[in-house]
Amino acid sequence: MLYSIIHKYPIEKIIIISVKRDILARRHIWITTGNAAHNDSEIISIQEAEELNILRQIKKETDKEWWSNEDGSKRKIMAECLVPEKIPASNIQTIYVACEKANQSLRDTLTQSNYDKKISIVVEPKKFFQPEWSQRLTENISLIRGDMFFSNMQTLTVSVNCVGVMGKGLASTAKYRFPDVYVRYEAVCKSKDLQIGKPYLYKRESSVKEQLGDSTFFLLQDFLNNEQKWFLLFPTKKHWRNPSQIEDIKNGLEWLCNNYKKQGIKSLAMPALGCGLGGLDWQDVGILMCKYLSSMDITVAIYLPAEKKLDERLISADFLLSQVVDF
Repeated sequence: MLYSIIHKYPIEKIIIISVKRDILARRHIWITTGNAAHNDSEIISIQEAEELNILRQIKKETDKEWWSNEDGSKRKIMAECLVPEKIPASNIQTIYVACEKANQSLRDTLTQSNYDKKISIVVEPKKFFQPEWSQRLTENISLIRGDMFFSNMQTLTVSVNCVGVMGKGLASTAKYRFPDVYVRYEAVCKSKDLQIGKPYLYKRESSVKEQLGDSTFFLLQDFLNNEQKWFLLFPTKKHWRNPSQIEDIKNGLEWLCNNYKKQGIKSLAMPALGCGLGGLDWQDVGILMCKYLSSMDITVAIYLPAEKKLDERLISADFLLSQVVDF
């Protein structure tokens, strides 16, 4: 439901209220094993939920970072606690907001109502499927730290090898979250349509919004107007056992710059190519990516390596844009 709401309303207008666990001590509340509006969800008393040890299983489902219709996780992640009466302010322990603007606005509002100062307000963008950190680098490029698969860019880039194996890292995540992408990836590896220096664009006809959003919340028109989510399979190594080569990254970026317009790419999210499992250094890859991607007249979001936090100097415009690149 929350994923649907953030695509319907301004993010600074949305808050998440965390209620103390002792709300479960009330004997007259009810627990659902999924979205209460769904036929497959059960609505049971808190006493029965405790007797059958259902709460632990519900928590396991609601803690998942990704969900889908196929395995029922989309329904289960929307499990509910139904409280017949109002919940008093004394039961609120934390209020989460997505950004500093929302934080200040909420504090101003609550100050006027003399709210309980013991209630903490926490800025946590990840809970709202937002980047943990972002910075504009050029007119068209932003650096982002977060989950690329929640990006609002039209095309998402997945680093791959050329032998059809998505065993670890970002590729493995893509395989789990988008099985159809993996099926296409295997096929283009066998057909040799995917090669070093020649990425492959999978023009998927469905959208992440449709896949992850609550269909009972959106109107039909919301889905009809929603852009499809495409995947750019970008080879950074020939075999998964091999380290990535900077020359291969360069060749792939050249292909992208020469082909993105005729391929119909309108905006692009891209990880730090060849870093992490590929063994390349961000200080080399970042400079190279910025050189090529800054020449494109579309919006590009570069997602920083997740393995470790980079030194501020290595993500500055002075470093990434003023270096002489000769690979």
